[in-house]
Amino acid sequence: MVYKTGNKTIDDALARLFEGERLDRRDGIALMAQPVDELALAADAVRREFGDGTVDACSIVNAKAGNCAEDCGFCAQSVHFETGIDNYGFLGPEKVLEAAKRAERDGAQRFGIVVAEKGVSKEHRPEEWEEVLEAIRLVRDETAVEVDASLGILTDEEAEILAEEGLNHYNHNIETSPRFFPEIVETHSFEDRVHTLEVAKEAGMDLCAGVILGMGESPTDRVDAAIALQDIGISSLPVNILNPVAGTPLGDELGESADITTEEIIETIAVYRLLHPEARVRLTGGREANLDADEQHLPFEAGADGILTGDYLTTEGQSPGDDIETIQQAGLEPNQEANEFDPVAVKSREADEGTVETAAGTATSNAIEE
Repeated sequence: MVYKTGNKTIDDALARLFEGERLDRRDGIALMAQPVDELALAADAVRREFGDGTVDACSIVNAKAGNCAEDCGFCAQSVHFETGIDNYGFLGPEKVLEAAKRAERDGAQRFGIVVAEKGVSKEHRPEEWEEVLEAIRLVRDETAVEVDASLGILTDEEAEILAEEGLNHYNHNIETSPRFFPEIVETHSFEDRVHTLEVAKEAGMDLCAGVILGMGESPTDRVDAAIALQDIGISSLPVNILNPVAGTPLGDELGESADITTEEIIETIAVYRLLHPEARVRLTGGREANLDADEQHLPFEAGADGILTGDYLTTEGQSPGDDIETIQQAGLEPNQEANEFDPVAVKSREADEGTVETAAGTATSNAIEE
């Protein structure tokens, strides 16, 4: 394929990329300095070459909330910070299944079971471990969605069991670059996160691992995070944008706004597409807080081809119907490979009902209320 923007740095990178070469750190840093409009055009060309013209939607349930012993400076669920969220133990398999069915109804192709703790432990919490496995089986057997999970650190044995149960993707975000990571987390290391991803991959699971933008990192940190993910080997790259929570260190430091502009969000998405041409670059948490409603389509015109729909872990998201509108505004269509659904019906149901029940489980979601 021949595609030229007229920008030599970008066009040289594109030519090498289309010839099968993987772009490296030097490329990423050079690209990050280019005009955002030209980067977006190039990233869109790469998405069209390597992608399928669809946006893949995933959804999550916060299956165990709060009281996490880790001190991640962005996280409302850490026991170290006073953030006022509701804390609860594992919801139980049936409630997880209920949230998964809601996600299926609303067009998700993937459904992630998320717990707030350092790691679900087969040895130390065997009852909870068995409940997690039962939840995976129920979602696998009773819905069309692919079942994923984010369960913290894993042992080799735990990873092998999860893979045998049919877990598709294992999510474990690296959050930021190796250099900046100690500024955000002290209770575990960047290497700890990489090791868990390696364990999951060795067991046969695909990897979903990404970042949070706007925590005070530099553009070079954003590139270095993407390069680290290249080395790990991922198929889904979730890009979160910090939505600062009062009571967390970053919330107290930054107030209500992430340390990033709309232009920087778009340029980072575009560079990530160029550095990860075959991965799903997925726009996830914090997009509504950091992008106006009439801006949310822009990352999908700059290479993004995945979205997290419904609620997040402790904050509400916009409606699945609005997400479909955003996807279509960018000239793309929702993916229906795993879960065939009618996008028109999703939007019509929301209009008819007059209220929105989002797909996933925050502490206040109707999906998990008693």
